[in-house]
Amino acid sequence: MPTVVIMPALGMAQDTGKVVRWLRAEGDVVERGEPLLEIETDKVTVEIEAPATGALAGICAAEGEDVPVGEAIAWVLADGESLAAVPVRAAAVAQAPAVVPERRTLASPKARRLAARRGVDLAAVRGSGPGGAIIAADVTPASAVDDPPAPVGSVWRVMAERTTASWQSVPQFHLRRDVDATRLQSWREAARGKPGGEAVNITDLLVKVVAESVRRHPRVNSSWRDGELVPASRVNVALAVATDEALVVPVIHDADRLALPELAARRKALVAAARAGELRPADVSDGTFTISNLGMFGVDSFDAIVNAPQAGILAVGRIADRIVAVDGAAAVRPVLQLTLTFDHRVVDGARGAAFLDTLATLLEEPAGLVA
Repeated sequence: MPTVVIMPALGMAQDTGKVVRWLRAEGDVVERGEPLLEIETDKVTVEIEAPATGALAGICAAEGEDVPVGEAIAWVLADGESLAAVPVRAAAVAQAPAVVPERRTLASPKARRLAARRGVDLAAVRGSGPGGAIIAADVTPASAVDDPPAPVGSVWRVMAERTTASWQSVPQFHLRRDVDATRLQSWREAARGKPGGEAVNITDLLVKVVAESVRRHPRVNSSWRDGELVPASRVNVALAVATDEALVVPVIHDADRLALPELAARRKALVAAARAGELRPADVSDGTFTISNLGMFGVDSFDAIVNAPQAGILAVGRIADRIVAVDGAAAVRPVLQLTLTFDHRVVDGARGAAFLDTLATLLEEPAGLVA
């Protein structure tokens, strides 16, 4: 019996998947485990492997088509097998047009769209993204006239729908606090001088402190579902990452249990995968608290929207020298502005303030977390 290739379910709430690109063509011989096609879900773009060894036949989902989860999109035929043995959609798939394969090039989805519109051969473009990935800026010369807005992908559409739903249905409130970042900066320099600490940055330290603060305040690590508080069993800190395609939120699982070098390595790998369009479904699942850092863009402070069903999100601005009162006298100190947004159904003002106090205290005196 021919082996069916189905649209897989890569997430709990996934109903459909979009076929982005077939990597092999009708009639090609494929090996079990070999990349067969790329699909796009509401969160990530992933490669799907061939389920068996044989000839690819009966491709019945075109590139760009949304297909319900569990539906057949092709078959793999072993020696002696034919589509005549397929009971469903055999006549239609036998007439499906062949797809011409193309050489695999590491590039973001937006870079691929720009290259297709401009007739640019990605194989001839040198990528400047992580791991040599081609990003949109590599395809667009600095002097080029802006293209008309391209249709947004499913990742952006789902992000837009979810932030709208969160804004409209989650009662959100904000708490703000300035933090003296003197010790935080010293901690970063000390960490960089240790083995494995070369890549440690401020975001890694924030993740470390946030994870510990969340561990100490389990209420913040809960969510509101069907009128009930549901506590999470793990501390999984999510990071908002801007990519060519959309804002994605990869997750550092069990962040409270990771040593700083491990945490920094995991953050670096996730950000690189996000910007190269190579996040796996597991990389964006089960986050329990989110950090959004815009300090690298010179932003002083901002209000972030809760990443439902999580109960809280921390918005981080830049570290800037400011005049503050120290022992009754004016002094210049590096100051970090924090803004917390909470789901009021889970965290009230007093609990949120207690969490913020723990967070600020650990940032200003992180000695107990140095690892």
